Amino acid sequence: MVLQDIIEILEEEASADHSKSLSYYGIETQKAYGIKLPVLRKLAKEIGKNQKLAEELWQHEYHEAKLLAGMIAEPKKFDLTLADNWVQDIYSWDVCDQLCTNLLVKTDFAWELPERWIPNEQEFVRRAGLAMIVVLRIHHKKAKDEEFEKFFPLLKEYATDERNFVKKAVNWVIRELGKRSVKHHPIMMELCEELLEMNSKCASWIARDAIRELDGEKVRARLGLL
Repeated sequence: MVLQDIIEILEEEASADHSKSLSYYGIETQKAYGIKLPVLRKLAKEIGKNQKLAEELWQHEYHEAKLLAGMIAEPKKFDLTLADNWVQDIYSWDVCDQLCTNLLVKTDFAWELPERWIPNEQEFVRRAGLAMIVVLRIHHKKAKDEEFEKFFPLLKEYATDERNFVKKAVNWVIRELGKRSVKHHPIMMELCEELLEMNSKCASWIARDAIRELDGEKVRARLGLL
């Protein structure tokens, strides 16, 4: 397939109704075909990995083209410079999270990205750095606890960022790390208590919501803490 073939397929699969529904989830719809992720994943499988096509799709103006680009890009051909360039173009949480899940976590430099991107002031660059911690936690199940601990100070430092997709990402990371191991659960609970002591509505929301899950019977039972 060439780029035009893929664009024609996307246009054929377009759904105006689904495109309108994306706005409910905070996704810009002016440049969206309205194609569901399972359809894109099926198309990505048919295309196969193709770095050249991925880079062409990423430059296309439509939402689903960027989602598809992350699915077919080749991790071994995707370098840190290109990652820095792509992350600058992210404008929505789903493009951000799907790129991290489908591509960036599989690169050789995946563990560098949280510390590289979280300090960045751009909302979705910061979210990408935070999302990387979550996808590393999910995809690298055999990673040692210590490999995640270098990220802990970043969670407290940026817990006062009130932007919606950043504060939700900080909360997401705390919950995921707190569920990861018996060692990390009390550390994340303690972090939540520290956030509650800060003079920040944002930090308080992050902490209360995380405590609600981490202190729940389901999580404690799974970790053997009951």
